[in-house]
Amino acid sequence: MSIDLNASLKQHFGFDGFRTGQQQTIQQLLAGQSSLAIFPTGSGKSLCYQFTALHLPNLTLVVSPLLALMKDQLEFLKQKGIRAASIDSSLSPQESQQVMKDVREGNIKILMVSVERFKNERFRSFISSVAISMLVVDEAHCISEWGHNFRPDYLKLPHYCHELNIPLVLLLTATATKKVKKDMAGKFNIQPNHIVQTGFYRPNLNLEIKSVNNTEKDQQLLSAIAQQSGPGIVYVTLQHSAEKVAQFLAQNGVNAMAYHAGFDSEKRQSIQHNFMTGHTQVVVATIAFGMGIDKSDIRFVIHYDLPKSIENYSQEIGRAGRDGLPSNCITLANLDGLNTVENFVYGDTPELVGIQHILENIKEKTQGGQWELQLVGLSNASNVRQLPMKTLLVQLELLGVIQPLYAYFADFRYKFTVDKNAILAKFEGERHDFLAAIFSHSQFKKIWGAPNFDSLFEHYQCKRDRVVTALEYLHEQQLIELETKGITEVFSVNDQALNKADLAMELFNYFVDKEQKEIKRIASLIRFFELDKCLSNMLSLYFDDQNSPQRCGHCSVCLGQVATLTYSQAPIFPSDKQLSQDLQSLKAHLENKTQRPVSIGSQCRFLAGISIPLFSRNKVRQLSGFGSCENCRFEEIFNKITSLNLP
Repeated sequence: MSIDLNASLKQHFGFDGFRTGQQQTIQQLLAGQSSLAIFPTGSGKSLCYQFTALHLPNLTLVVSPLLALMKDQLEFLKQKGIRAASIDSSLSPQESQQVMKDVREGNIKILMVSVERFKNERFRSFISSVAISMLVVDEAHCISEWGHNFRPDYLKLPHYCHELNIPLVLLLTATATKKVKKDMAGKFNIQPNHIVQTGFYRPNLNLEIKSVNNTEKDQQLLSAIAQQSGPGIVYVTLQHSAEKVAQFLAQNGVNAMAYHAGFDSEKRQSIQHNFMTGHTQVVVATIAFGMGIDKSDIRFVIHYDLPKSIENYSQEIGRAGRDGLPSNCITLANLDGLNTVENFVYGDTPELVGIQHILENIKEKTQGGQWELQLVGLSNASNVRQLPMKTLLVQLELLGVIQPLYAYFADFRYKFTVDKNAILAKFEGERHDFLAAIFSHSQFKKIWGAPNFDSLFEHYQCKRDRVVTALEYLHEQQLIELETKGITEVFSVNDQALNKADLAMELFNYFVDKEQKEIKRIASLIRFFELDKCLSNMLSLYFDDQNSPQRCGHCSVCLGQVATLTYSQAPIFPSDKQLSQDLQSLKAHLENKTQRPVSIGSQCRFLAGISIPLFSRNKVRQLSGFGSCENCRFEEIFNKITSLNLP
């Protein structure tokens, strides 16, 4: 049956025609061809899956990295009368239950989840029982280790796709270099001729790089905003900067609010709502603000601090001028914030001793070929942050050392909402006996009971996942109330691969290599800001768009203003005597608590003011000297400590 695409577009979405790239992507998907769509921010990527989903027989499952993104898209679909829902942390147990019931009964066409949801035993049990027509991965560059926003859990999506027998995949992103594009497509066997890339260049964006001394930055910001009309976003790196800059603007008559991840969700939603509805003109924000912002009339984006990379810069300026009208993208640039951006990278590189600790934990705690992990506990014990810990686990998977078997909730408990015998009376034969076995092999404390999975397996030969599915079903039918917490991941262990002589060093080198790539990415950003060629053209070339004009005629370089970035003031170290005293007190404090020597890496992080689990656990931030060199670059701090020759 052929579909009149334009008639369907008008009927369901009210649009008269497709934007560039949309129709090709949709036609490929409806022909059963998995696709990768690379469109600039605000160019209608989401319509590709929203339209296609309506013409597929079963559920479309969308993996999205941000709750705000999901909520915006769900609101849009609701307005169009399209049945869509999400399962996320903001839902009550009753709401989640209703969504799952609606999905099972075929009342939902599009279901949105985060990638972390797949770790949830109850979700996996539910989703594996549902027929899925298409998997959509939003912000798909997160899949690639070459990408700027690599998220280790995304690497598992091809595995989940195979496990759930999903026949069709759509990857969506706005920012992909040639290498990232190839990597993404390869992971899902997407053919080169099914990659749809529209032009990257947006002629309505005026890119301007201004070399600014820190002492003049606030006034330059004020002056820049005074010349703009309409709403705008000011991006900063740190949370306290967002509040400080917003306060300065407000004191100078600008209708501005701060926004960052440190605010509770209610406050963040209120600020976002005020901005979207025009009650707030300027939001001063960390990168926590933006991915879910679909506001077409943002007239300016100003970078008060250096962005993290060219990819981040591109994404952030991409929020301006989605209505096609001229919009200004201004960067107030100097080298003062270089250390802050670099230090985020160095903070995520685990030390060799931390990696060794994790490998020893696997060796010691493996029983019957299986290893159980509780992420937070091992992160604290090994002094490896949770995100690099996840990356490390994925690397161990890729090296064949461990393989994920399942994840379960350490605490599983339920209570009856109707009489137990009334529940059993609803079932016959083996199903009746099975439920009776679950109830009799549960330990009850007052009204809550915890199923004993080992005892059930021993006496009834039923596996854990069948018990979970049964309890989930009873919960959906409102016959019991089910509560779960304390996620534990279970892996099988390959002893031979685990005992490889240089495994810890191989993993450490992987992280050092990744760290150096990130540092080079930052250096590329500085080089980009100092270019003497058209900024719009060079940005397009970076993202493999060969068709943009060589001279846009409206960026700062085309207008004859080439930027040279400098330090406002050369970073100065405290005296050698002061540094020695501070490091000696750090060592005394930590060695007394941990009975272990303090590595140079930890000393560097202490002086740079970088938080790691070791510091949080032992109240190190209170010590004199924490962050005393935060204006210096990590490499310089390392060289300085080495030169002190401390015992």
